[in-house]
Amino acid sequence: MKILVLNSGSSSLRYKFFDMNIEKSLISGHVDGIGLPRCVVRIKVNDKEKEKKVLVKDHVDAVMLALKSLKENNVIKDYFEINAVGHRVVHGGEHYSQPTLINDKVIRTIKELFDIAPLHNPPNLAGILACKKMLSKTPQIAVFDTAFHQSLSPEAYLYGLPYELYEKYKIRKYGFHGTSHKYVSEQAIKLLGKNDSKIITCHLGNGVSFAAVLNGKSVDTTMGFTPLDGLIMGTRTGSIDPAIPIYLIKDKGMKANDVDNMLNKKSGLLGISGLTRDMRDLHKASLKGNKRAKLALQLFARRAAFYIGGYIALLRGLDALVFTAGIGEGAGFMRRDICKYLEPLGIELNDKLNKTNEIIISKPGARIKIYVIPTNEELQIARETRELVG
Repeated sequence: MKILVLNSGSSSLRYKFFDMNIEKSLISGHVDGIGLPRCVVRIKVNDKEKEKKVLVKDHVDAVMLALKSLKENNVIKDYFEINAVGHRVVHGGEHYSQPTLINDKVIRTIKELFDIAPLHNPPNLAGILACKKMLSKTPQIAVFDTAFHQSLSPEAYLYGLPYELYEKYKIRKYGFHGTSHKYVSEQAIKLLGKNDSKIITCHLGNGVSFAAVLNGKSVDTTMGFTPLDGLIMGTRTGSIDPAIPIYLIKDKGMKANDVDNMLNKKSGLLGISGLTRDMRDLHKASLKGNKRAKLALQLFARRAAFYIGGYIALLRGLDALVFTAGIGEGAGFMRRDICKYLEPLGIELNDKLNKTNEIIISKPGARIKIYVIPTNEELQIARETRELVG
């Protein structure tokens, strides 16, 4: 079975084409700058990359470009060879806890969720509609970022707001990065060799979220009604006193849109350091004596340890702590700083293994395993698509 996986952003399209008989990506691409003069496409085939400037006016154009690249690089001869298309859709609300065959009802639901996912669901839907136009007879599957966290119980997903707001507007914790958390938790279960497991997965990238996973099911996660909640991130605040935005608007005359932009795009590691959101550059700056860069890193590690400690309590123990995504997979210094806080809870890091980013970085014989597992959201989407249509 051959499956095309699409991840549509507001001005971008990422895609991978898998031969699922061997679970191998045959080609991947990134169309960056849809509708802009600077638009480029980067394509990778057989570990060789090429880049060219292109004119792409909308997502239909981008999908067409992706499809053409499959033929031009001799990955397929005819579009009928594409057995299914798996789409990443960020928000499924309370409607979807599993991958779903896309029909008119699913499209309407994705549209209805535009209000609570204005940055993500519209481009996700644009990619779906483009594929529907170009590959009308090919099954289209939606895999929702929120789906993995639909197993949360009410005491985990409700806020301390009037219950009527949940009933009327569905204001609750939804959680995100679900596809990543599901993939790496399943890998950790395989490494542990048992299904009866207590795992904390730490997705550390520009966006950051943790999940407490009990026997393969998410029981809590740090992102909430939106991806702004939880840990400090590259440019997002993470959890703050909710009175702060009200104070800035009512008492300091800031406009709501400006506050929203600040909380999402000018805060986090960038806001604290005043330098960059890139943790690698912050680490270099901190080693050269930059106090604010060091402060940003310290704040990040402290908050991360705080959530991990809380999740150990919720799970009533821990079998494995998993680091993934860009920072989680590559920043050994941050894993070290986080784990240092957790030593009294049985977290024992092997410094040598940690520095070389090995899969298992806990000390030999440690009760709690510490893993570094590269995430593969596209492969997870392809797997779930195959499961539904195969």
